[in-house]
Amino acid sequence: MAAAAGALLPGDGIVIAGKLYSGVALTLDTCLLPHERVHCSPSRAHGLSARTEEQLRNRMCEMIQSAGILLGLPQVAMATAQILFHRFFYCKSFVRYCAETVAMACLQLASKIEEEPRRVRDVLNVFHHLRDAAGDRCRGPMLLDDSYVSRKSDVIKAERRVLKELGFCVHVKHPHKVIVMYLQVLECEKNTRLLQMSWNYMNDSLRTDVFLRFSAETVACACIFLSARVLQIPLPDRPPWFLLFGASEEDLMEISGCVLRLYTLQSSPAENQKNHDSPLSRLALKNACRKITRDGRKRLSRSDERRCDRCVPSPPRRRRSRSVSSPSPGHTHSHRQQRSERERARRKPYSTHRR
Repeated sequence: MAAAAGALLPGDGIVIAGKLYSGVALTLDTCLLPHERVHCSPSRAHGLSARTEEQLRNRMCEMIQSAGILLGLPQVAMATAQILFHRFFYCKSFVRYCAETVAMACLQLASKIEEEPRRVRDVLNVFHHLRDAAGDRCRGPMLLDDSYVSRKSDVIKAERRVLKELGFCVHVKHPHKVIVMYLQVLECEKNTRLLQMSWNYMNDSLRTDVFLRFSAETVACACIFLSARVLQIPLPDRPPWFLLFGASEEDLMEISGCVLRLYTLQSSPAENQKNHDSPLSRLALKNACRKITRDGRKRLSRSDERRCDRCVPSPPRRRRSRSVSSPSPGHTHSHRQQRSERERARRKPYSTHRR
């Protein structure tokens, strides 16, 4: 069939009627990003720094996650949308395409892939709400005006662009079930803390590009490896447990470094100024300064001081007794004298008025 249509050029595509068409191989192996393309993305070719690109990916994936929660989508759909977003921007540049529009298109496409479709209007309203909430503006639905029609058209076109650039290869393998299966093999499935922390690290790693560079099984091993290190849970090391699942220690260390670097990303200068001027930040700074004395020693907080006060027995409070026990003579005389003076002062105005 290829011979009748044209000549097949390995690695270049198919020539049909004198025109070159690219070939598409729908396999999961081709979804992994080659190592040489990690540091030469289209965004960096257009002058965007690696730090800025990483922050953009992190910010847009966070918006996809928040929008998916508001739309009531399952976690699998939100994970698929984030991976599609990463794949697209390793084909195209952040400079040429609007990241927010592509994020909406990826979420809309992922809802269809995972058979949980949502309307384009709902996706637009959710992103509009998130944008207003981040800017502390008045929240309300989008108006059905020309701007809305244009925005909706841009999302639909961006969805088609994502399908075209990915060659309609939108299948994603998630490590959710893999983590549970590996913990069952390691006989740690009853450790809920290890399972939950591994699951959390896996969800956070969706904001990075590790799912494009490593297989789902390797990412699952890295999440378990990192969680066991944090919780100080020993795992088999003779031989190392991850060799059973086909992972290497170098890959686990690299994935763990990418996930941990995600928590050290600094926000933009405008967000730093906003957080610095907010009342909550000033209150947190005041509370932190209150805990530290001038000589550098740490001071207990008010809750800790109350807790310590409960441990120390306080002296019994002197209460007024109404018992029939006879008081001391001096105390009785002074009390009677004060009482007679008060009665004399109370009657004095009335006696003057009658005179």
